[in-house]
Amino acid sequence: MGTVDKLTELQFRRNKIEQGGGEAKIKKQHDSGKLTARERINALLDSGSFVETDAFVSHRCTDFGMDAVEAPGEGVVTGYGTVDGRLVYVYSQDFTVVGGSLGEMHAKKICKVMDMAAKMGAPIIGMNDSGGARIQEGIDALSGFGEIFYRNTVNSGVIPQISVIMGPCAGGAVYSPAITDFIFMVDKTSKMFITGPQVIQSVTGEEVSAEDLGGSKVHAAKSGVCHFTAASDKECIEDIKKLLSYLPSNNLEEAPYTEPTDAINRLSEKLTTIVPDNPNQAYDVKEVIAEIVDNGEFFEVHSEFAKNIVVGYARMNGMSVGIVANQPKVKAGSLDIDASDKAARFIRTCDSFNIPLITFTDTPGYFPGVDQEQGGIIRKGAKLLYAYSEATVPKINVITRKAYGGAYIAMSSKHLSTDIVMAWPTAEIAVMGAEGAANIIFKNDIKYSDDPIRTRAEKVQEYRDRFATPFAAAARGYVDDVIEPDSTRPRIIAALEMLRSKRDSRPAKKHGNIPV
Repeated sequence: MGTVDKLTELQFRRNKIEQGGGEAKIKKQHDSGKLTARERINALLDSGSFVETDAFVSHRCTDFGMDAVEAPGEGVVTGYGTVDGRLVYVYSQDFTVVGGSLGEMHAKKICKVMDMAAKMGAPIIGMNDSGGARIQEGIDALSGFGEIFYRNTVNSGVIPQISVIMGPCAGGAVYSPAITDFIFMVDKTSKMFITGPQVIQSVTGEEVSAEDLGGSKVHAAKSGVCHFTAASDKECIEDIKKLLSYLPSNNLEEAPYTEPTDAINRLSEKLTTIVPDNPNQAYDVKEVIAEIVDNGEFFEVHSEFAKNIVVGYARMNGMSVGIVANQPKVKAGSLDIDASDKAARFIRTCDSFNIPLITFTDTPGYFPGVDQEQGGIIRKGAKLLYAYSEATVPKINVITRKAYGGAYIAMSSKHLSTDIVMAWPTAEIAVMGAEGAANIIFKNDIKYSDDPIRTRAEKVQEYRDRFATPFAAAARGYVDDVIEPDSTRPRIIAALEMLRSKRDSRPAKKHGNIPV
C-alpha cells in the first residue's frame, strides 16, 4: 500500500469517526433540539483552534454482542483548543454513538484529557449527553466512573472544572458534575438524577416525570445542584464563555484583566437614597451592585436558588471580583440552610482561584423555624463562618443596613479576618434588632409604665440611636470607616488596589474539616 493509499485510508477513517452515529442519528439529535458533540465543541472554541485527541480509540468489549458493535470515537470527542485565545480542554459525549454510554475506553479518553488539563494548568469543560454506564462492559464501566471522580477531586481547586449537562445524566454519571466547580443545564433537554422515574415508581410507588424529577428548573431552584440554566445549547455555550472570562486558568494565576471603560471615581447619587428610612421596608440589592460594579454588569451564579442571598461575578476597574450580598427582598435577607450552602460554596470557589470577595451585608439574622433547626441550620449555617474564615483572598465588606447577631459575624465581619469593613450611615450593627432588644433590656420599664406603648416606642428608639448605628462598631475598630453611600465604588476600588499585594496563610495542615 503506497503513501497515497494510506492517506486515503486515513481520511476515510477520520471521516467515518466524524460522522458519529450516522446521518439518521444526527438528524434525531437535531430534531430533539440538541447540537451534536462536535457542533458543541466548535461553538465553544475559537474557530479552527480545536485539536482532537484519541479519535481512533475503540472499545475492546466482546460480551453481549459488543464485538459486533462499532462505536466511532468511542462515543466521546476529546481534545483542546482556545476560548478567547486562552487554552482549554474539552470532552463532549456523543449521544449518536451507543447513546454516549460510558465504557472503559470512553472513560480513558476523558481521563487522559483531564490529566492533560491538570498538567498544563488549563480549565476543563465536560459536555455530558449520555445514557449512562455501558452495561455490557460491567465493572470496567464502573471503574471508568471511579477514575473520573478521583481526578475531579484531585483537580478541585487547581483548575476550573465546568460540567455542561446537555442531555440525560443519570446514575453514577451525576457525581462527576457534582464534584466540579460549576454545572450548566439546558431547559427541557437536560436531566440529572441518581435513580430515574421508573426505578422510583417501582421502589417507592411515587409517580414523577423525568422533567419534574431532574429537569433544569428543579435543580436550579430547588436542589441547588445547577448553577446556570439556558434555553438552548447555543445560549448555554455563550454563558460558559462569559463565565470563563471571569476565571483564571488555574490556582496560581490571577483572573483575566479587562481594560475598564467605567470611571474609577464614578459616584452614584442613587445609593444615597436606596435604603428606605423604614428598617422593615425592602429594596433590591442587585440595584446596589449594578451601581457599583463596572458598567453595571453582574454575572449572577445560582440566580434561582436561595434568592435571599445573591452571589456572582463582576469587575471593578477591570479586575474580576466575586460578590456576596444579602437580598432584603427575599426573607428580609435572612440566612437559612440553602443560603449558607450557596454562599459558602461560592466563597470557597473564589478563594480557590484568587478572586477577591466583596460582601454587601443587610441581614436581620438566621431564619427562624422548626424546619431550619431540625434541618441542621447549626451545622450548615456554620459553613458560611468557615468559608469566610478560611478564605485568604482580599475580603471587603460594606454593611448597608442590618447586621445583627451571629449573622453579622458570619457575613464577612472583621472578626473573620476580613481586610476592610466599611459601613453606610444607615447601618445597624447590634446583637439583635431594636424591637427585640428593647423588650428584653427595658422589660420592667415598659411593664410598669403608665403608658407601656409610648414607653416601648421611646425605648426602641433609644436603643436604636445608641447601638443600632455603625458608630459603636467603628469606635471599637470593627468597622474601618463609615462612608458616604455615593462613594462606595471608588472606595472599594481603592481598597482592592491596596490589597493587591496581600499575602495571608493558614496553619499548615492536610486540610480543614468543614461542616458539610
